[in-house]
Amino acid sequence: MRKLWVVILLVFATGLAAQQPRLVEWPYWGGNAANARYTTIPDITPANVHRLEKAWEWQTGEKPNAEFGTRPGPFENTPIMIDNVLYVSTAYKRVVALDVETGRELWTYDPEVWKGTEDSIGMKHRGIASWRDRGQLRIIINTDNRLIVLDAKTGKPVTSFGRNGVASLTEGLRLPTRKLHTSQTSPPVVYKDLVIVGSRIPDRIQYKFEPPGTVQAFDARTGKRAWVFYTIPQSEKEFGANTWENESWNFTGHANVWGPMTLDEQRGLLYVPTSTPGSDYWGGRRPGANLFAESILCLDANTGKRKWHFQAVHHGLWDYDFTSPPNLVTITVNGKRIDAVAELSKQGFLYVFDRVTGQPVWPIEERPVDTTTDVPGEVPWKTQPFPTKPPPYSGQGISLDDANDLTPEIKALAVEHMKRFRLGPLFTPPSLRGTIQRPTVSGGANWSGGGFDEETGVLYFRTSEGTSYNQVCKNDKSVGDVDVDYTNNCEFGAANNIFQAPDGKPIERKVDPNDPGIKLGPIPLIRPPYAYLVAMDLNRGEIAWRVPFGEGSPAIRRHPLLKGVQLPDRLGTPGASGVMVTKSGLVFIGGGDPYLYAFDKTSGKELWRTPVGRPTLGNPMTYRTRDGRQYVVIANGSGPDATLTAFTLGALRTPTTTQTQGAAPVASTQARSGAEAYGVCQSCHGENGRGGLAPRLAGLSKSTDQVLAIVREGLNQMPPLSANEVSDQEITNLVEFLRSVR
Repeated sequence: MRKLWVVILLVFATGLAAQQPRLVEWPYWGGNAANARYTTIPDITPANVHRLEKAWEWQTGEKPNAEFGTRPGPFENTPIMIDNVLYVSTAYKRVVALDVETGRELWTYDPEVWKGTEDSIGMKHRGIASWRDRGQLRIIINTDNRLIVLDAKTGKPVTSFGRNGVASLTEGLRLPTRKLHTSQTSPPVVYKDLVIVGSRIPDRIQYKFEPPGTVQAFDARTGKRAWVFYTIPQSEKEFGANTWENESWNFTGHANVWGPMTLDEQRGLLYVPTSTPGSDYWGGRRPGANLFAESILCLDANTGKRKWHFQAVHHGLWDYDFTSPPNLVTITVNGKRIDAVAELSKQGFLYVFDRVTGQPVWPIEERPVDTTTDVPGEVPWKTQPFPTKPPPYSGQGISLDDANDLTPEIKALAVEHMKRFRLGPLFTPPSLRGTIQRPTVSGGANWSGGGFDEETGVLYFRTSEGTSYNQVCKNDKSVGDVDVDYTNNCEFGAANNIFQAPDGKPIERKVDPNDPGIKLGPIPLIRPPYAYLVAMDLNRGEIAWRVPFGEGSPAIRRHPLLKGVQLPDRLGTPGASGVMVTKSGLVFIGGGDPYLYAFDKTSGKELWRTPVGRPTLGNPMTYRTRDGRQYVVIANGSGPDATLTAFTLGALRTPTTTQTQGAAPVASTQARSGAEAYGVCQSCHGENGRGGLAPRLAGLSKSTDQVLAIVREGLNQMPPLSANEVSDQEITNLVEFLRSVR
């Protein structure tokens, strides 16, 4: 009888255990090594997603540092969750361990990059990695020029790695690398006992013998470099050197690997997206196709040897970096099962290749493009690759027919302004008067990549719509670290806000007050929407659905030219952050709006949204804890506003708010004067707005609404500032102050 009861109890206990929800981790930045951003947790569904409630918030508490002139930028992190602990990296590249159910801080590690060890304006970091050493969990972060391994239990550096837990990412490379000329923003990749990292050389650096891009592998136990792959050939005998005419491989740099990489763990293959070569918009001293810039590379993860490559942009002049993490997908095309790799791009193409051979799944054609140029020394490449499938998911090229027609006045202003510039199809070269290019230098798709549903073969992602200026001009030698003959440091140069004047010398930019573009302000030159959420069927190579995404910029909605105009609910919110897909039928996305959204993955219908109070800037992730609850987590806000927010079904308690040591500043109830409020801006824009690390502001001509939009939204001109740093009233006072300064 006793034995019978034992058997009954065992059966009961086994059945109970089987009913208990199991712990489901999110152990990689992209969910898994293939960067699928996909979860099989079935708890949150289209039927109950409306029951999601805020469970907790954690604030980074990071502040600008006046002593070192540093500023935390957008909070773009996607945490990882392992063993019921959440690990996150902040804009200042601190690593923090959090309780998954409450957001309570368990430990923090600070590499002190805020002391000025890398580019100081708008620091950011998107993710970390983990590795197990004989059962001991390690957390790995790549910072400025350092690789750091931490004990997951304590947050202390593992002293057996490198020098007391730190390995140098720049020592022993072919060319010396200055401290402020390199940084890391994307997570490492771990393969067996190797930690693999990419590189980021700032675009403002445009000089001979600037550092080339690298992919490096380090022994995870010792910190010793195992191999290095240079994205630009380093001798005339190396493969691809003949694509750098006049031996320009010898002195050209960049071709960074600043976007996330992806690993095929079973095959030991690493997929690497690369960026534009040095002096992004002028290639006069780097003639040729310029391998391996703007390419996807497949490397042997054991050795770093090249397996195959595909270059998407020859002799790049448009800043069309490959930045999206390659998605490893298994699809069925014409009845054939294919292990493939899919790469989203800034230029609005999705490139799909056989993962092993590198052969395109659908033909990619080399087509002639416009090579007419008025820029001295420039020789654009005669052809560029065009995928035949899938179709472009972003608008490409621009003509007067694309002018914004929200009102007749806006259309007239847009057309008049556009006539000042060179217009044309995709890959129209930059020009001395300025070219308008579409997509923008930010894309299209960017670093967030896509989420792949392995059951249906559908890839989900967000794409931005807009235009960029691409002007080059004679270099007047007024900017440090720039020695090219022609540069984008012009009135209408792409990303001209990146340049730093030496010794605080102001960077003057002429502004024509009669330019109709001044009247348009933040209103885009093309009609909305300015962003889409896209579902791409990779079995067919076709767009399954494409819906406008995001409310769009408040600065556009409140512009005087649009007073009384009925605008669409989804004006479109451009940006880089992306999606997470669930087996249960949902696509989650923040995407730069102050909301977390859930869409039906079969139709693109919005099912739910909830306000978070700040722009959502990271990719969402999810996990299920030991207590059986599924959480969805997203990073939002910038600088002192940076917050990690967690949601769960029926939170069952009042949401908790926790904060790292050192609370974020809170704006005073008494608004400061313009001169006092300018102290927030001084470290970048110099004394009294006369220029410094950022452009001159003295004698400001922009309206208060325009300045407010730039300060709050960034608009690709600066890191957004929090209302905790400067209030709306203080911005009004600040604008009046800057207008009075000469």
